[in-house]
Amino acid sequence: MFNDAAQFLFRTLFDLAACAFFIRFWMQWARVPFHNPFAQFIVKVTDFAVKPLRRFLPGLFNIDWASLLPFFIAELLMVLSIHWLMGYPFAVAGIAVLPGFLLIALAAALRLMLYVLIGFVILQAVLSWVNPFSPLAPIFYALSRPIIGPFQKIVPPLGGIDLSPLVALIVVQLLLVAPVAALERYARGLVW
Repeated sequence: MFNDAAQFLFRTLFDLAACAFFIRFWMQWARVPFHNPFAQFIVKVTDFAVKPLRRFLPGLFNIDWASLLPFFIAELLMVLSIHWLMGYPFAVAGIAVLPGFLLIALAAALRLMLYVLIGFVILQAVLSWVNPFSPLAPIFYALSRPIIGPFQKIVPPLGGIDLSPLVALIVVQLLLVAPVAALERYARGLVW
């Protein structure tokens, strides 16, 4: 029982930290204005790690590596701590299992990233129906635009209703089911 509670706490804390770092990366990549309370909160929460890393990891190819690295490290720490709580024999396994744990962390990071993107799409769709003039509506529109935009070009509105968020959600779910799950299965085979 204690083990389950500890796993839940580790997973929650590391995933929340990873979410903040990924959202900061995504806001910069999607060119979301940082002059709003949501963006300011994300910046304040992640500055402790991103600012020092920017000295060593400059942005390259329009990617904020100083935000992506802590995102991945948080997921790696979550994977390692959960396996430690489950009694994984790290001392016996040695360094040979490191690639497997790195791939498990990559799969966990990809899964979390896709869930966050699903959340952006759902929030944008709900806000567009419930309160399109909310101060948060432009922010979540900008956050979900890179996902929904390509589908809006393909899927025409039916009766004035934009179905592109639904199609985007289906495609993202397919990504979760197929490649991410396959990567996780392969990585677990390297560890066990």
